[in-house]
Amino acid sequence: QAQLVESGGGLVQAGGSLKLSCAASGRTLRSYFMAWFRQAPGKEREFVACIGWISIITYYADSVKGRFTISKDNAKNTVYLQMNGLKPEDTAVYYCATGPRPATEVAAYDYWGQGTQVTVSS
Repeated sequence: QAQLVESGGGLVQAGGSLKLSCAASGRTLRSYFMAWFRQAPGKEREFVACIGWISIITYYADSVKGRFTISKDNAKNTVYLQMNGLKPEDTAVYYCATGPRPATEVAAYDYWGQGTQVTVSS
């Protein structure tokens, strides 16, 4: 099993920045990938970015490329999402997830955090 705890969400003005953290524990993480998803009110959960624990492979949704950066600190078992140039349409609950392969589908990830709210005002 894995336990994931997100933090770092909040309220920010358009154009601002936030850095989310996801602290992971309970699973041998080296074989797995970590991802960030988000879900806005009334919308489906969507992929944002993912990264491998032991690889340098990263993937991003087109909507966040060039603005968001996913990174990790293996020693702290923590994954980060640096979000710059935030837009009102980035407003959502952001979730951290872990799974065995890099994927954009929700079903590919078997453990999830509780989510952290990000609100971007115009």
